[in-house]
Amino acid sequence: MHTLLAAYAPLILLIYLMVKPNSMASSKALPLCAFVAYALVLWQGGQSIAVVHANVLSGMLLAFTPLAIIGGAVFLFKSMEVTGALDTLKQGLNQVSSNPIAQLMIVGWAFAFLIEGASGFGTPAAIAAPVLCGLGFAPLRVAMFCLVLNTVPVTFGAMGTPVWFGLSLLSLPQSTLMASAQYAAGINTLIAPVIVFIALRLVIPNWRCIFRNGLFVLLATCACTLPYLALSFYSVEFPSLLGGFVGLVLTVLLARFGIGLDKKVGTENRGAGQADSLNKPSARALIKAAFPLWGTILLLVVTRLPELGLKGLLQATEPYVAVSFGWLGQLSVSASLVVTLSSILDTTTQWRHSLLYVPSLIPFVVIALASVVSYGPGEFSTRMKSICGQTASRMINPLWALLGALVFVNMMMLGDADSAVSHIGGHLASLAGENWAFFAPVLGALGSFFSGSATISNLTFSGIQYTIAAELGLPLAVTMALQNVGAAMGNMVCINNIVAVTAILGLQHQDGNILKRTAVVLLLYAVLAGTMGAVLAAVLR
Repeated sequence: MHTLLAAYAPLILLIYLMVKPNSMASSKALPLCAFVAYALVLWQGGQSIAVVHANVLSGMLLAFTPLAIIGGAVFLFKSMEVTGALDTLKQGLNQVSSNPIAQLMIVGWAFAFLIEGASGFGTPAAIAAPVLCGLGFAPLRVAMFCLVLNTVPVTFGAMGTPVWFGLSLLSLPQSTLMASAQYAAGINTLIAPVIVFIALRLVIPNWRCIFRNGLFVLLATCACTLPYLALSFYSVEFPSLLGGFVGLVLTVLLARFGIGLDKKVGTENRGAGQADSLNKPSARALIKAAFPLWGTILLLVVTRLPELGLKGLLQATEPYVAVSFGWLGQLSVSASLVVTLSSILDTTTQWRHSLLYVPSLIPFVVIALASVVSYGPGEFSTRMKSICGQTASRMINPLWALLGALVFVNMMMLGDADSAVSHIGGHLASLAGENWAFFAPVLGALGSFFSGSATISNLTFSGIQYTIAAELGLPLAVTMALQNVGAAMGNMVCINNIVAVTAILGLQHQDGNILKRTAVVLLLYAVLAGTMGAVLAAVLR
């Protein structure tokens, strides 16, 4: 019993600190909870002191990945702001449609859907949220909107990684793997319209306005999810990527011709800074202004498609140069700038970061620099000074929050089958018993809440799901599908993602408020997914 209490304690403390009245900022709450988790791990004594401290160091180093992504995204957004590209895009999007619902669906749904399929790593919210704020939508509302919608495409994520890699430890037959992907896509497709309407309500405080545009919302939602569902029958790599591409094209066309949109256009749901529809930029100016967006997508796709060869090249760990730091570890840097620190504190713990593959330098910084140069080499140094200064100022709070978050995650996941996360998962499974199919998505969401990754959630909990399915006689493909759906929906409450989007938008002390709001949506998502899963399991059992 004391082991179970120790497993739950840091999690309960974290949730309390972040959602209580006068909530504590994540930059303070996460380091505090990380320290509590660390102290409990030492107190229990299941791991050697060297292994514990190696994982603390590894967690601090792991924070470099989300920090690099956040910094790159802020750098890209600030380059668009400083060069005036963002103002041009505002005007251009108003030419397509000045309807706020249409703009939210184009940028926050279809565009983000495409980016998730190309990259993952939390980049959809990092790119879509600043654009929506630039259009005049309130930053806090935009943050929640983007987090809630960055769920459905996450089931397949970047080139199907959560499926083909996340479930790889189980060595499932190909037929079972494909069936689980199809069931997950089907469940998400049915739930998506409900989640999209709720996400819109987080931004638009008037249900009447949303329902007057309800046909457009349904069509735009299905424009992404139906291709996504169809593609899941043929491949796990392309449902989100191609579904997002098809959906974006169709959504723009629907908006351009006003199909399903209320003819009475209102901008009362936006704040200051909304676009001036009287200024109509030329096609050339629009293409140039949109370069940071389409250039980013193009570079992401080129570097993620294995067939093109760049993905393997950017992740190559050999040849390399190695330097020994004694008991601290062995540092190696490959020709592709893959940095690895192995044998940390003389343990098997290691850390790895691909400087060129993680979406930061490529594509964000490279595209931003090219964009700034295109707006006049003469002003390059002045603009860069402004961009770098604003980016640096945005990184202070997320630095402490993410250092705490990743150490917290490492402490909670330390020990594999004997880890706090595994004890929590096993306890939830024992409580659910025969009704596990209804609760299975919650375990997947719990994994994403901790780790910030649907792939890691699947790697961590798919084994538990497999065992439970075997013990209860549940269809394995359905159980794995529910794990994957849960891992995707957990993105909306993941602390890493919340910290990232608030940092990019410059929101202060709003993490707890966002968590409370998105947790309610998560609960609804879990009920819908669990109900569908229970019915599906009963039919196929």
